[in-house]
Amino acid sequence: MSSTFPPVDSWLYPSEAGLFCEPGGFYIDPHRSVDRAIITHGHSDHARSGHGAVLATHETIEIMKVRYGENCAGAFQPLKLGEMITINGVGVRLAPAGHILGSAQVVLEWAGKRAVISGDYKRATDPTCTPFELVPCDVFVTEATFALPVFRHEKAAHEVEKLLGSMAAEPDRPHLIGAYNLGKCQRMIRVIRDAGYSEPIYLHGAVIALTELYKRLGVDLGDVRPATTEDAKSLSGGIVMCPPSALGDRWSRRFGDPVNAFASGWMRVRGRARQHGVELPLVVSDHVDWPELIATVTDVGAEEIWVTHGREDALVHYLATRGIKARALALVGREEEAE
Repeated sequence: MSSTFPPVDSWLYPSEAGLFCEPGGFYIDPHRSVDRAIITHGHSDHARSGHGAVLATHETIEIMKVRYGENCAGAFQPLKLGEMITINGVGVRLAPAGHILGSAQVVLEWAGKRAVISGDYKRATDPTCTPFELVPCDVFVTEATFALPVFRHEKAAHEVEKLLGSMAAEPDRPHLIGAYNLGKCQRMIRVIRDAGYSEPIYLHGAVIALTELYKRLGVDLGDVRPATTEDAKSLSGGIVMCPPSALGDRWSRRFGDPVNAFASGWMRVRGRARQHGVELPLVVSDHVDWPELIATVTDVGAEEIWVTHGREDALVHYLATRGIKARALALVGREEEAE
């Protein structure tokens, strides 16, 4: 594209509230309440309540309503993936991010330039959401959650094979699977089903509402039930999904001698597994790993990479050694979910 066009950072830049598109008059994933926000997905470090108006996919809007209440924003505008609209002269569309149900990249076109704000994303197969779409652009804003060469995620189906093998070896012990309550929990259930497991899967109370929402939005998760106190006394050899924090609290002790599993990209680090008392680490992530990250920032063909949400400095340094212009946005308000 012609160099006579103004640079992207003259109209898209970090502000006190978050990443701001000046000509459009809106923010992307702002960390505090604003008049107009575009939300990439429903995780709480990207989707907050209290905005005047929110544009997002239908699924993300429904997730926000479940998490924050029906009136968590002044107004909602759903936008279908791939549909282009114009806001104050800025072209806006949402492209699939492959992170969780409803997750999207925000594609902005203005003054002859295209910027893509990817939010969180992954390239791996996930039967609960639309696959990532590669969008060529001038500026690509990427996460850097697992931006170190040590991080190589396993295929989810492979880790579920480990889980089922453990269940066969320990038929009298329930398996408690710690998984983030939005996205990871539902993905694990679906992959377990795809592996042929048809028995009821039990749910900690904290994961029920979002799991039921996934079902209402068309994701088939099979027979899922609340894990009641009565179930805990009699359940053996079954699967219970729970938040990672529940693995070590009083709730988990009601199951006697369970096998504690944790589905997370961080389980690649043995010290993390030991720290959480995890007997069965499952290396399953809803983010890109190092090879996928490098492939993505190369394939989009952007003139510049903006890095946020994770190991920003490490990725910027690596890209510089490859002759790729990059900089850290250092956005505030980004906390990693218990991935």
